[in-house]
Order: sequence, then C-alpha cells, then structure tokens
Amino acid sequence: MPDGLDTRRWYWDRRGGGFIRAQSAATPKPLRRVGRYAYAQISTLTAPLRLEPSFILMGAQRCGTTSLFRALSAHPQLAPPTFWKGINYFDLNYYRGAAWYRSHFPVAEIARRRAARYGAVAAFEASGYYVYHPCAVERLARDVPAMKLVVMLRDPVDRAYSAYKHEHARGFEHEGFEKALALEDDRLSGEAERMRDDPTYKSFSHRHHSYRHRGHYAEQLERVFRFFPQAQVHVIDSAEFFDRPERQFGRLLGFLGLQPFTPSLSRWNARPGAPIPSQTRQLLEGHFLAHDKRLAELLGRPLSWMR
Repeated sequence: MPDGLDTRRWYWDRRGGGFIRAQSAATPKPLRRVGRYAYAQISTLTAPLRLEPSFILMGAQRCGTTSLFRALSAHPQLAPPTFWKGINYFDLNYYRGAAWYRSHFPVAEIARRRAARYGAVAAFEASGYYVYHPCAVERLARDVPAMKLVVMLRDPVDRAYSAYKHEHARGFEHEGFEKALALEDDRLSGEAERMRDDPTYKSFSHRHHSYRHRGHYAEQLERVFRFFPQAQVHVIDSAEFFDRPERQFGRLLGFLGLQPFTPSLSRWNARPGAPIPSQTRQLLEGHFLAHDKRLAELLGRPLSWMR
C-alpha cells in the first residue's frame, strides 16, 4: 500500500486492480455516479486487458436475479463486474461500443491469479432487461455467439404485481395496479419498433410499465432459441430455486462448468406489502394461461406455478 494512504477512505480493488476511493453510504448518489462513470472511462483504456464474460444472467426482472447474482459472486472462480450488477450494454448502451462494455470487467491477469487455486476464472454479469428487450438477444448472438445464458422465471402473476410495487416505490408508476394494467397496451404501443429503429432510444414505459408483457415468457424464450441453441440456455424456476437452493445452484454450476460451491443463499430486493387482490389475480391467471401452456411445450416441462 502507498505510504500515507488512509484505509478508511481507500481500498484495494481485488477484481479490477488498483486502489479506489471508498464510496460511503453518506456520499450523495450523484457524486457516486460521477465517480463510477469516471472509473469506467479510465477503465476503457485498459479494456483489452480485461476479462470477457463467459455467461450472462439475462432476466427475467423481479424473478430472483439479484439473489442469484449475489450467490454467484461469492464463488471463487467467478468475477462479477467491478461496480454494477447489470451493465445494460446489449439493451441500453450498445451504441457505446465493445471497449466500453469490456471496461466494466476485472483485469484478466489479476482475476486469474485470485482464482488460480480453484480453477479457471469466469466473468459474468446480470442484466434483467436483456431477455425482454427487442434487440438484446440478436446483439448477443452477433457479438458473443458462444455465450452461455441463464434465465430465471417466476409465476407471471406474482412477477407482474412485484414489478408494479417496485416501480411504484421508485416513483416510476403513479397509478393503481388495475389502472396500470389497463394502460399497459397503450403505453407500450410502438415502443419496441422505435427501439429497433433507433439504437440510442430508451423507452421509459417499456422498461418500467411492462407488467403483463414481461410475463409472456414463451415469446421471449422463442426469440432466444432462434439465435442460441437450447444447450446454451439454462432456465431456472424461481420457486424451485428458493425452495431447494443448494440443488438448483448445483445444477447451475454444472451447466457453467464450475467447481462445486455452497454460498450463503438469501432473498434480495423482496417487496413486502398487501397481497394482490383476488379478482385481479384471477384475471391475470386467465390472461397468462395460454402463454404458460406455450412455455411448458417449449421447455418440455411445466414450471412450478403451472402444477
């Protein structure tokens, strides 16, 4: 450590290499964003020295991806991004270029040394919007066709309500749940087409107001399977993961070719609150029925909420 460096204000970045100023919780969020942006800009210069991801946890949103990301991050062979769980390159930031994307991962030599006694190191990220974004899967197939993909799915009724509570708590939704569902089709009309036409366009409603549409899992996985063989895609049932985490986590490690490892598994980002009204649940169950049957046929098995 350099002489005079205050360890209360600086720490060694074991993934990226180098001393970084600590970002305390007291630091205003805008300043933390500026610091992270500056670090990413500097890291772009060393992009060729950094790891490329071996797999991506691509969604779906509000299905347990944050919990799974944290469990994977504890594995000694794995190297998550330096700052963010999700870099959102293949959906929101594709126009920034590959060097910008690579800049978010650790320096390869440092990461390899850290993981050497456990096995080969693998970088990864988790961006829950990839599986739903209309362009992300095609971009992934074009740029990284050998990439392994992990998808986590949850009862689409519970997912829709959880997403609503999440967006409402963040200030991105101001309507009641039933009104938001009624507005959804109009809010999303034409947005996917506009994103396809303009790579820099970021649709607010497509990201924050998709309650039913994000639960059309079969449609999203069919798009994935058009570009990737099913052998490269691992689908996890969220309920089964939280009911039997060691078993499901072990299967995932086998798919990724990693050494066995048992992390501390817990739920993150849960949104407590009143349950979904029974009448609204029945309406949503009816809406998702055909989509769920299509999903079961696609995967060759029903998921937990279908049984």
